[in-house]
This record gives sequence, C-alpha cells and structure tokens, in this order.
Amino acid sequence: MIRRKGLFVLLAAVSIAACESFKEAMTAHVDVAARAGTQELSSQHLAEVLSAARVPMRKEVFEDFAKLWVDYQLLGHAAAHGDSLTDRKAIDEAAWGVIAQARLQKFYEQVSKSMTVDSATEANYNQGRLLAVRHILFLTPQQNATPAQVDSVRRVAEATRARVTLANFDAVARKSSQDPGSAAKGGQLPMFGAGEMVPEFEQAARALKPGQISDLVRTQYGFHIIERLPYSQVKDEFSKAWTAKARNVADSTYVSQLEAAGKIEIKKEAPAKVKAIAKDPDAFRDDKTVLATSTAGNFTGASLVRWMKTLPPQARPQIAQAPDSVLPDFVKAMVRNELMLKRADSLKITVDSAEMNQLYTGVRTVVAQLWGALGVDPKSLADSGKTAAERERVAGARVDRYLDDLIAGKRQYVRVPDEIASLLRAKYDWKLVPQGIDRALERAQKVRSASDSATKANQPQSAVPLPGGPPATVPPTSAPPTTQPKP
Repeated sequence: MIRRKGLFVLLAAVSIAACESFKEAMTAHVDVAARAGTQELSSQHLAEVLSAARVPMRKEVFEDFAKLWVDYQLLGHAAAHGDSLTDRKAIDEAAWGVIAQARLQKFYEQVSKSMTVDSATEANYNQGRLLAVRHILFLTPQQNATPAQVDSVRRVAEATRARVTLANFDAVARKSSQDPGSAAKGGQLPMFGAGEMVPEFEQAARALKPGQISDLVRTQYGFHIIERLPYSQVKDEFSKAWTAKARNVADSTYVSQLEAAGKIEIKKEAPAKVKAIAKDPDAFRDDKTVLATSTAGNFTGASLVRWMKTLPPQARPQIAQAPDSVLPDFVKAMVRNELMLKRADSLKITVDSAEMNQLYTGVRTVVAQLWGALGVDPKSLADSGKTAAERERVAGARVDRYLDDLIAGKRQYVRVPDEIASLLRAKYDWKLVPQGIDRALERAQKVRSASDSATKANQPQSAVPLPGGPPATVPPTSAPPTTQPKP
C-alpha cells in the first residue's frame, strides 16, 4: 500500500507539469515527420518540398518521400562514422531474400535432375500431344452477317481449297490468308496443345495426319484450310516445345506432391493482412500474426515481409489491390518456398563461400557508389568536420540539399536497394512519425490550394474556355472557329 500510494503521489506531481507542457509536446511531435540518426525531417520542410514538386497530394506519396529521406540520411550517418556496412552477420540477415532465392535455384537444379521427362520423339509428335499446323483464313463478318455474306466468303474459300496443295500452301497463305498474325509466315501458327485453340479448329487439326490438308473448317472467325505439318519440318521447334511442356508437367507434379506433404492451411484472415503488409511492409517486419501453417511451421506476417522484399517493387501495389479471392493462392506460393527451403536444408544446400564473398564485396561497392552519388563519402566528410557530430551535420545538410535538387530536377534519382536499406535501418535509429506526415500533408494541401487559386486569379482573359471555368465569350467581330475533321 505504501508503494502504491507513493506512486499515486508521484503521478499527481508529474501530471501538473505534464498538463502545462502537453500542448507543446504534441505540437513538437507533429512538427517532425521523420528521424534518422541525429537528423530530423520537419513537417514544415516536407510540406514545402512536396507542395513545390507538384506531386499528388496523397499520404502514401509523403510517406514514400520520408522513407527515401530516411535511407539517404542513414547513408550519410554511416559515412560520418566511416561505416561501410561490412558486418557479415548483418548482411546475411539483410540479404536473406537474395540468399534464399539462390538456395532455391540450387535446390531446383538438383531436384530437376531426378525428374523423368519423356523424349521429344517422332512417335510423340504423331500422337498429337502437341500440334504444328499452318492455315489459310477467310474472315466472315463478326456481327449481323447475312447468309448471303457468309455464302460469298464460303465460295471464295472453296475455290481456294480446290487449288491448294502441299507444294503451294505457303505461297497461297501469304497471298490469300486474312490472318495478319500468320499470313506473312506462310500461315504457320505457334505449336499448341489441348484446349489452346477454339474446339472446331483443334478437332479438325487432330483429325489430320502429318502432311495432310483439311477440307474447309468453319469457326467463329470464318473458314479455314488447315495443313498439319510433317515432323521433318518442325523437328527442332517440336523438341523445344515438348521439353518445355514436359518440364512444366513435371514441375506441377512435384509442386502438387510438395503441397500435399506440406499440409498447407491458409487462415481466413490472411487476405486482409496480406493487403496491409503490401501497403507498408516495414510496419509489419516483426508481425507474429499467423497467416498459414504447414510442416515448415507457422507462416507469419514477418515471414511474408521477408518474401515480399524479393518481389519487384511494382508487384506490391498490385497485391494491395488484388481481390481477396486470389490472395490465399499467393500466400500458398510463399509457403511453398518455405517448404522447399526446408527440403534444401535437409539436402544441405547452401550458398558457397565464393558467392557469399561476392555478396559482401557487392554491398561495399554499392554503399560506396551511393555515398558518391549523395556527396557524403567519408573522405569529403572528414575534410569538413573533425568530430563525428560535425560530420553528421555536414552529411545531413548535403543529403537535404541533394533531395531539394532532386525535386527541382537538377539531380538524378538514386535507388537504395532493399538490402542496403535493411542493413541501415537495423543498425541505426530511425523513425517515421505518422502525425508529422499528416501535418505535412495538411500544410502542403493548403499551400497547393492557395497557389492554384492565385494562378487561376492571374489568368488573362481568354477566348478559349478553361477547364472548370465559365464559357468564354467571343467578340462579335471574331471569325467563327473552324473544326478540323477527325482522321
């Protein structure tokens, strides 16, 4: 009881000062949009920079700029301390996705050697599992075709069929076929399998033996004359297509067996969480929400973040906007990767030391290039400041100047690879302040609105109607406008 009473007394004393400074504390909080090392990005500066840049006034745009500022400033902070990010354990963690993909590639190469794939023989070709044909197409009107119109096309097609032979098929197709995609190739189509053509066309092609020409075949497009090509003419093409198809079948079989053995179960709340992670992966890097289970263990939000970073940047917005119905399959694909990594572990598949050394060297090279681009290489900072604190201030000012020039179109954008950004963020202090970013957006919107209003007010009188403005008046003495015909 004594301790509890003492606590209440202490809280009461502190609350008096807290109430006095609460407003100031909250104002200071929202006046900072981001922190990186010892540098701060003020909401005011963020608003000024982006309102002048004529970028869309959306929160995600301001967040992306703040993240870029963080990455650049952390690079400057590292340079101020002469840190070229050489900690190999840290690199291994930051480059987890790169290493995992390399291991998966090695695993696939090893497993594929044990897969049985049928040979591309003439017997397989003759069985029609893949078809190679050329055709001559006579188009019929696609809408409201009269019987007379269709009959007219049929008569032309019949007359052509009467004179087509194996010897002249190529020449006739080039001259008479109305299929723009194949006419210039003598009517030859890409090799195809079951279900890849309209049914009438596929059935007619399968009814032919290699080297035979069909009678007229009617489809929704018109009338076709089809030749099934002999094996001797398409041997090389068939071999490539057959091997690729057989490999796909073997891969699909292996994946199906992997999924069955892995006992993958997707949680019903997974789609909503996936979308949230796709919008802001950094916010979920420690998320322990279970999205799926398998024999590889729990697949959490943090697991997805790691795999998400292996995808191209343009994939993330697509995932965030995807229908919920397709996202369980996306999660399942990521879990399959986990299952394959587990099998790679059992086979002791690793990235060898030479490849890892190449990775470590690559990190140092990229960091040095980024320092040079931003103007914060350690040597130049050492010449500008004797202490680490002085070098940090110089580096921070140079990064801010670089970003100002970037927005003004005076410098080129330099992308910080995700692996380097992860290294920096894991080692140094940084923070995005959502309230500060909101404040910056509000301020920028006001500046933009005032600027747009001033621009509109200063527009000279014009005879040309402006978007959103009143109709322009044309003096009676003006000649009537002319209208150019549309091409």
